[in-house]
Amino acid sequence: MRSFLLLATLLTVTLAMRDQSVAIKGKLRCGDKPAANVRVKLWEEDSGPDPDDLLDEGYTDSNGGFSLSGGTAELTNIDPVFKVYHNCDKGITPGSRKIKFKIPTSYVTNGKTAAKTFDIGILNLETIFAHEERELIVS
Repeated sequence: MRSFLLLATLLTVTLAMRDQSVAIKGKLRCGDKPAANVRVKLWEEDSGPDPDDLLDEGYTDSNGGFSLSGGTAELTNIDPVFKVYHNCDKGITPGSRKIKFKIPTSYVTNGKTAAKTFDIGILNLETIFAHEERELIVS
């Protein structure tokens, strides 16, 4: 009987997991120049014991443009964030500047492929962003 209850619970949890996806695009600048070859990542951040999920990553193109998309299966709604690791106007402080943007939940769609894309627009990385961090090693 205990085995049956455990199996039924696991099956219920598995069936409750649902695929969710998100996409983002935009352009990065460093002053009046394109921010080319800047590391960008799309994450799904979790609170609690569940580890964060890397959904997609890449680098900006020669014009500073990027496009990322990805998805994961979760019991609850995903909390997507966009992270940028750059050296624009960094000064002598060691490490890359790291900024994080939360993506509106209205851009999260059900399914393995994002149905719409959040356009973050053009960001000038010379800006000093609130809660900016430093990352010594960016993989």
